[in-house]
Amino acid sequence: MQYSGFKVFLEGLRGNKGWTPAWREPDPKSEYDVIIIGAGGHGLSTAYYLTKVFGVKNVAVLEKGWLGSGNIGRNTTIIRSNYMLPGNELFYEFSLKLWEGLEQDFNYNAMISQRSILNLFHSDSQRDVFVRRANAMILAGADAELADEEQLRRELPFLDFYNARFPIKGGLYQRRGGTVRHDAVAWGYARGADRNGVDIIQNCEVTGFHIENGICKGVQTIKGAIGGKKVAVCVAGSSGRVMAMAGMRLPIESHVLQAFVSEGLKPTLPGVITFGAGHFYVSQSDKGGLVFGGDLDGYNSYAQRGNLPVVEDVAEGGMAIMPMIGRARLLRSWGGIMDMSMDGSPFIDKTDIKGLYFNGGWCYGGFKATPASGYCYAHLLAKDEPHPVATEMRLDRFKRGHLIDEKGQGNQPNLH
Repeated sequence: MQYSGFKVFLEGLRGNKGWTPAWREPDPKSEYDVIIIGAGGHGLSTAYYLTKVFGVKNVAVLEKGWLGSGNIGRNTTIIRSNYMLPGNELFYEFSLKLWEGLEQDFNYNAMISQRSILNLFHSDSQRDVFVRRANAMILAGADAELADEEQLRRELPFLDFYNARFPIKGGLYQRRGGTVRHDAVAWGYARGADRNGVDIIQNCEVTGFHIENGICKGVQTIKGAIGGKKVAVCVAGSSGRVMAMAGMRLPIESHVLQAFVSEGLKPTLPGVITFGAGHFYVSQSDKGGLVFGGDLDGYNSYAQRGNLPVVEDVAEGGMAIMPMIGRARLLRSWGGIMDMSMDGSPFIDKTDIKGLYFNGGWCYGGFKATPASGYCYAHLLAKDEPHPVATEMRLDRFKRGHLIDEKGQGNQPNLH
């Protein structure tokens, strides 16, 4: 079914009786050309581009729970490409360009809103760092704009410009950044992949891999064995557990990241704002709630829940830059399992096992990378060579000493 404004109007007149399911509920076949493990944003986008762009038709996506039950539905919905290092900047700029045409591409309203993202800075040295980042962004083809204190006072008068401890001296804007409705991204990619013939099989946990003589020939699931010429793992925070079934140990740790939303408020924030002297980022949803987050919980876990000290820490970060947030009531919170790599950057690569591929280690960059991750992973699966913007995202880069250390914090994933 093709969605349109006319279709909505027509169905309203007909009592909305003509809508059909957005995707099928098929039983698994005995064999596929490509099996994708994980029906999150990255897995679904991989299936979509694999069928639409690269012409691979016999594809299945296996999901342990329900479609979109992982991090794709547990994030703060921010999109941006304000990275600095070559291994990341070109990739995330490619992703932002895909976001800009995504709704027309898969015929689904994902509520993409390029309302801007602003990174505040609070010292002269931090300003110099952001100037360097802005120049790197512009050289890579992205947009960047420096704002001084006077401009921010005019545009964002609710910020605390009188805080002696964290004086706001300016900020780095990326006007093309913004937010997207995260659930709609999963639904849109699922619908598009299904229309291209992909079998999306929910409640189908993978329990093992079928590996013979160093070649992956399929997977074992709770619904039986499924053969596959290529198997693509794409399970975010569960990467370590899934790849362990293939005998692999990854340079990844799983941490909990909490996010929060306040009660609905009148329009207050024009875009996304981040605190430069601490870890706090906030935007306002279309429903009026302030959506915000901060640091990892600081311990390894596979639980999709957090702890109270981080709630306090994140609230303190918000109060430091805009004290009026203290009058808002917290409506709800949630936790996502972050697959934190040792240099803060992701992997899209083949493994040493022929026919087995891996996508993971996204740290804080997973949601904003969804279109480019799927496109580049599909490129790798179809052509057995990395996409030009993902050539640095190799699994062996630590062995080779070619880290993409975006934040310069080395092998401490709890700090990324």
